[in-house]
Amino acid sequence: MNTKTVDTNLMKALAHPLRQRILMELNERVASPSELAEEIGEPLGNVSYHVRMLVDLECIELVSTTPRRGALEHHYRATVPPLFDDDTWKALPTATRRAVMGDVLKEIWQSVGSAADSGSFDEDDVHVTRDVLTLDEQGWSDLTDLLRDTHVRTAEISAESAARAKKAGGETRDSVLALLHFGAAPDKPAPKRRKKSTTKR
Repeated sequence: MNTKTVDTNLMKALAHPLRQRILMELNERVASPSELAEEIGEPLGNVSYHVRMLVDLECIELVSTTPRRGALEHHYRATVPPLFDDDTWKALPTATRRAVMGDVLKEIWQSVGSAADSGSFDEDDVHVTRDVLTLDEQGWSDLTDLLRDTHVRTAEISAESAARAKKAGGETRDSVLALLHFGAAPDKPAPKRRKKSTTKR
């Protein structure tokens, strides 16, 4: 599939918040519509409908079937990440951008809250950093490029870890990485530039 088709299909796929959630879930694991419906808390009929749409848009694919109560349960995985290139993101309507971003931020806050409640931030090797920066246009562009490259490298590290664990049977740990970079809110004075060092507890 060429890049233009992927971008167009992805725009259609993520135009609905339930499809956003399904695609994000299927980027992390293989699942059936019934498993997704239970996880997300949506009616099975709604989830199945949007799963079929994602298949038609070539954003997910069928990987296996399992006999279940006299029927076949279909299991899917994502074929594209829920990510836009810069040109596609700029072309999205504001309402679609807000819907996509809101869903991602909701997932981040839920992950942070669950980790805090379970004591995950008490571990010795967590990393928490917050920087307040003052950037010109070139600096903003350079930082955006750096974060994009970092995201690519994290995917490579994850794949390398999975390959080592599969080969050697070693232990793995689930982790969450959130990369956020955004303009400071304009309705109040920006805080003085300061840098907080990495927190390790």
